[in-house]
Order: sequence, then structure tokens, then C-alpha cells
Amino acid sequence: MDVFLGIGVALAGYFIGEGLKQMNQSKGNEQSDILLIKERDIYFYIGHFLGITTTEAKQLARDMKDIPYIEINGKRYIQKHLLKEWTFTLVEKHQGE
Repeated sequence: MDVFLGIGVALAGYFIGEGLKQMNQSKGNEQSDILLIKERDIYFYIGHFLGITTTEAKQLARDMKDIPYIEINGKRYIQKHLLKEWTFTLVEKHQGE
């Protein structure tokens, strides 16, 4: 009986230690700026970056001709960091008007 208790305590210590190691590591796509955003989700991310609603983001970014995008199999994708930079330059343009 004492052997099982000892094994249980040892396993618990191992799993707790492994969990603590994993806690400080970032998740792959949370910190990644290489993340590709689908064209249909652009307004959601613009709203997220600026703290506004998706409707307000659509009004702000009416003309998106100059946004840098990547085309893969006929679908457009935007890199997260490029969309973020473009969004903040768009805000600067609107503040200057």
C-alpha cells in the first residue's frame, strides 16, 4: 500500500513540474505575427486592434486598395503584423483630415 502511495506522489510531482514548465511558454499563434488572416476577418481584427466594433471598423476602412495581401489559391490573406501597421497608418490619415 505504501508503494502505491509513493508512486502516486512521485507521479503527481512530475506532472505538476511539467505543467509549471509549460505555463511560461507562449502558444504558437498567440504571439506569432506571421499569422495569416482571411480577407473576410479583416474588419474583426481592425476593430480588435483599435478597440472598436466591427461596424465602426468597416466605416473606417472603406477603401482597402492599398492593404498588403498574399494570394494563395485565389484567396486573399493578410499577415497580422502588416494589418496592424496598416490600421495604425489609416488612423493617422483620418486624424490628419
